[in-house]
Amino acid sequence: MNRRSLLATGGLALAAPIAPATRPAVRTGMDRLAADGWAAVKGERVGVVSNPTGVDREYRHLVDRMHADGVTIGGVFGPEHGFRGSAQAGGSEGTGTDARTGLTVYDAYLATQEKWERMFTAAGVRTVVFDLQDVGARFYTYIYTLYDSMAAAARLGLRYLVLDRPNPTGGHAYGPMMTDGYTSGVGRLKIVQQHGMTIGELARFYNGEFLSAGVDLEVITCRGWHGRLTAHDLDLPWVLPSPNMPTPDTALVYPGTGMFEGVSALSEGRGTTRPFELIGGPDFDYRWRDRVAALDLPGVEFREAYFTPTFGKFTGQLCAGVEVKVTDPAAYDPIRTAVGMLVEARREPAFTWRVDGTRYWIDLLTGSPRLRTMVDAGACADDVTGAWAGELAAFERRRRPYLLYPRPGK
Repeated sequence: MNRRSLLATGGLALAAPIAPATRPAVRTGMDRLAADGWAAVKGERVGVVSNPTGVDREYRHLVDRMHADGVTIGGVFGPEHGFRGSAQAGGSEGTGTDARTGLTVYDAYLATQEKWERMFTAAGVRTVVFDLQDVGARFYTYIYTLYDSMAAAARLGLRYLVLDRPNPTGGHAYGPMMTDGYTSGVGRLKIVQQHGMTIGELARFYNGEFLSAGVDLEVITCRGWHGRLTAHDLDLPWVLPSPNMPTPDTALVYPGTGMFEGVSALSEGRGTTRPFELIGGPDFDYRWRDRVAALDLPGVEFREAYFTPTFGKFTGQLCAGVEVKVTDPAAYDPIRTAVGMLVEARREPAFTWRVDGTRYWIDLLTGSPRLRTMVDAGACADDVTGAWAGELAAFERRRRPYLLYPRPGK
């Protein structure tokens, strides 16, 4: 397969309906580049932006394979949690030398575009290769690693190659839009809360919508994926993208239950073995679970749960709440589900929003004060989610030209 066909061929042909018991074989962008003998980067000095998720189905890492096969790597760039994934939330591994390959690994967490330029220049790279597993939520930081490194590459005149991977939560978008005045490290760009794009599609969207000077962008697409497939449907191995994203179950709920980081009265399950699936607090009890279960939300059930976090909110304290159990990913709406949970939690006397300085954290996570003020005013979940229907539809239209894979109906 030549370079032109490798880069141009996408997953646009949708096969026959997939039987529930079948796990379709998917080839990632990395799989396809490796099978082509690294032809798209032969003779190039490359910089690789990656972490432990950049592996093939035998768990061999992209950097290790390219290095062993003689591809010239000028440097490796590790995002939040680090290249080898050892750092907790809000941390990195620093800059140093990779023990296996001897390559310089640059600390790229929280790097500005100017710092990216300096790192790319120091590494002497001419092509940037990006291979990271995203989880599809606006407040997951890898999508800003992508954006800033693309912007820096554009200013330096570098080529940018994205090795695409499936979005583990599927290809449908949900939730509210980011608005002016509420951007932060957990939401820097005007996209909806669950963007429903692969990292390659998102790169195309950035290039067309946000970068004033586009980068020389190429995407090596996946084969065998479409927008109704989640990580549970695929034969790909799961590597936790971050320490608190241990399973595909976590990824499914995270775009919704990640909002509980904005509630000071409830733990979002950090410090347990089921982060973002276990939600509870010391001043809650079985009654919250009963009210949430009575909402009869599609594709999900709620188990009455008790847990004691080992770090994070309420370390060492017994918390009562729920475990979110997704029963049908095709019917499940993570953000609608979490809004229902928030509405019922707000009825508890102990409920409080998290405030950092003068800002409500929930406003930064959801992109505006609207959700918070509506919940405070006693709005039901349908009214809250209905408030963003227009902006979600507009985002769907805006992203359509950049999509690489089919989006069959739910």
